[in-house]
Amino acid sequence: MRLPLSALIGLVLTAGFFLMAIFAPWVAPYGMAEIVGDVWEPPSAAHLLGTDNIGRDLLSRMIYGGRTTIVIATLATVLSFSLGSFMGLTAAVIGGWVDQVMSRFVDLIMSIPTLIFALVVLSVMPVTLPVLILVMGLLDSTRVYRLSRAVAVDINVMDFVEAAKLRGEGRMWVIFREILPNALSPLVAEMGLRFIFAVLFLSTLSFLGLGVQPPASDWGGMVKENKDGIVFGIGAALWPAGAISALAISVNLVADWILNRTSDLKGGRGG
Repeated sequence: MRLPLSALIGLVLTAGFFLMAIFAPWVAPYGMAEIVGDVWEPPSAAHLLGTDNIGRDLLSRMIYGGRTTIVIATLATVLSFSLGSFMGLTAAVIGGWVDQVMSRFVDLIMSIPTLIFALVVLSVMPVTLPVLILVMGLLDSTRVYRLSRAVAVDINVMDFVEAAKLRGEGRMWVIFREILPNALSPLVAEMGLRFIFAVLFLSTLSFLGLGVQPPASDWGGMVKENKDGIVFGIGAALWPAGAISALAISVNLVADWILNRTSDLKGGRGG
């Protein structure tokens, strides 16, 4: 199998980000909150990216911040897809009043802007990592529900699904063995997008002060911490912003390649 250049770039960058997150304590030259120099020192041999607003090594903060960002976004995406896909496929298979109640409830949640909803919830709850993951995953599951239900409704009326029902297969069999495998292509592509939205959503919450709390770091919080340096021509805030962009692009390249690959395989089997 020959990888397209775009997919290869995406895989290399994505793998690099995830490996950095896994091995952060061994890769980072300094501790996450260790003050090692003066405020906003320029890049040097001792500090490759310089220091931040209170003298911490910016490269070390970037590495630990990437770990926090990727872990929270990954767990929130897994939660949103596990819940949203199961509920969406179930609603499509059962149909009737169950489908109507679930869909109208999701419509009600989606009618409230996600950021405002999250800010209200987090303003009255302790802002811990489990709470962040739970809030982000539950809010994002509504988008996954809509997609999985829309795909499942079309698949549910196909002949092979009807044949499985006539054989007496239960609903769980129909959902997981008949519908889910044929709905994976759009779900996989959407998973990449939802992961990136989770990264951006977490960064937004941290920038507003309701995300990851100091002294822990994530890329959005690092932008907030160092944004005042831009006025003085100091680019400390640009490094985490660039990392967010690079992660978004790399994951999307991988998701696009997976979508094209699965579509090609289906086309080959159909031929």
